[in-house]
Amino acid sequence: MSEPALEFDGRAVPFREGQTIAAALTEAGQRAFRRTAKDAPRGIFCGMGVCQDCLVTVDGVPNRRACMTKARAGQRVTTGEPFPALDLDARLPEPAPARVLEPEVLVIGGGAGGLSAAIAARAAGAKVVLVDERPVPGGQYYKQAASGAPLDAQQSEGAALVAAARESGAELLGGVEIWGAFDGPLFLAEQDGAALILRPKTVIVATGAYERPVMVPGWTLPGVMTTGAAQTLWRSYRTLPGRRVVVCGSGPLNAQVALELAEGGAEVACVAELAPMPFGKPFAAARMALADPALTLKGFGLLRGLRRRGIALRYGTALRGIEAADGGLAVTLADRRDGSRVVEVDAVCMNAGFEPQNEILRLLGAQMTYDAVFGHLRCTRSETLETSVPGVYAVGDCAGMGGAPAARVEGRIAGRAAAAATGHGEAYDLFAELRTLARHRRFQRGLWRLYDVRPRPPEPGQGETILCRCEEVSLAEATEGHGRNPGHVGTLKRGTRIGMGRCQGRYCGPVATRLVAGWSGAEIADRSFFAPRVPIKPVSIASILAAQEALDDAP
Repeated sequence: MSEPALEFDGRAVPFREGQTIAAALTEAGQRAFRRTAKDAPRGIFCGMGVCQDCLVTVDGVPNRRACMTKARAGQRVTTGEPFPALDLDARLPEPAPARVLEPEVLVIGGGAGGLSAAIAARAAGAKVVLVDERPVPGGQYYKQAASGAPLDAQQSEGAALVAAARESGAELLGGVEIWGAFDGPLFLAEQDGAALILRPKTVIVATGAYERPVMVPGWTLPGVMTTGAAQTLWRSYRTLPGRRVVVCGSGPLNAQVALELAEGGAEVACVAELAPMPFGKPFAAARMALADPALTLKGFGLLRGLRRRGIALRYGTALRGIEAADGGLAVTLADRRDGSRVVEVDAVCMNAGFEPQNEILRLLGAQMTYDAVFGHLRCTRSETLETSVPGVYAVGDCAGMGGAPAARVEGRIAGRAAAAATGHGEAYDLFAELRTLARHRRFQRGLWRLYDVRPRPPEPGQGETILCRCEEVSLAEATEGHGRNPGHVGTLKRGTRIGMGRCQGRYCGPVATRLVAGWSGAEIADRSFFAPRVPIKPVSIASILAAQEALDDAP
């Protein structure tokens, strides 16, 4: 029996059950999915619906994210255009009535922290609804397979957690894009094109994080993607990002994904690790090992696996630039000892730390402080993980990087606390959970001392480097814009359009904030960043109209 196929720009592209359009196109060797206003090609980058760079037209509907849209037999997919033709005479479809849910505890995010929170709140007796933007819960750490058996112990652990959440009686809703968060709390969302209104008594935000890229010339080329996107392609859809890949940046995820791709059949040219060889930090390594021996052994196992497969882990090596070359990519790496070298590959995977997905928390007014070491905002929380906004809790990496084990503990604490706030359960002893959480946090502190994820602006001599993927604003243009009208990041935004694109500044915003702070000498705080704006995710006009109608009719 032949595989089903979709059509891309007139040619048939086969796909397997569960694959997204992005996975099917990548497996077929198609790197470019759309063209920008400056006629530059773009492809999959984040793999999780954040960057908005994989937009295609599906069956005549423009601006569909290929990484979030399931492949279906007979689909007509065409290259995304910057200004797609619209039928101005067409009537908007009548919006379906909005669905209204009023749970006692709403959990936003189906990763390690969100699933654990839902289970704990249900165990206490609360009515729980968990929403997640992906069709299958599990989050970025557990990354569940779209079909088939789990790939390894980590995926099996995630599958067990998802099963426990379903068995708890919590209502799990996938494919839900929250686009508005308001006082109340009140959340407006879209699911399968229909409006969804959520009015919970309490809410636990567990939206995770997205990856910080390495901004160098060529980082927007098709075939360049985050390490997490490459992992999603492989772990969720059994699709390799390319036949020959290079992994760049800093952090343990890079080594893990390099080994996974190699085991899947890819040739890994090397892992370019920015940090120096860790032998000079024995105390940090010792503290990490004492905090969590099992995870430490897992890390050493990854390094042994790379050596066994002959994959070079080059410490002190930085990514300097990427160019298109002979149907692939020519990657320039700079080693502190051996100088520069060029590697030719099909795909470049990059990860230089993470940025918390805290838009919902900031929209609700949760207090934030700037962490200069990690270069991102951390949410202020109580012992029970409640934010400065009563009834709003935050767990996991959306509140500041902490790792999946810590997120699970935080989820259990916040789930019980949120349930108690709605009248289910009483005060409980946090001693054991807080001690476990402290141990996981010690491990994370030791782990990150071994890597180098300090935020870095693009090199001053590389003015052509793109800062804003959406609006195609370069470092030179941003520098010139600030020189014409110095001030704050909002002034820069108005003068250059940086941060005005579809991703709403999720990638360029933190970089622009740090650049402006450096130029002006100002300290960075919550208000130094671009303000989140509604809608925070793509939403149809029909869904907005349906939500508005339902709110107008509400008593």
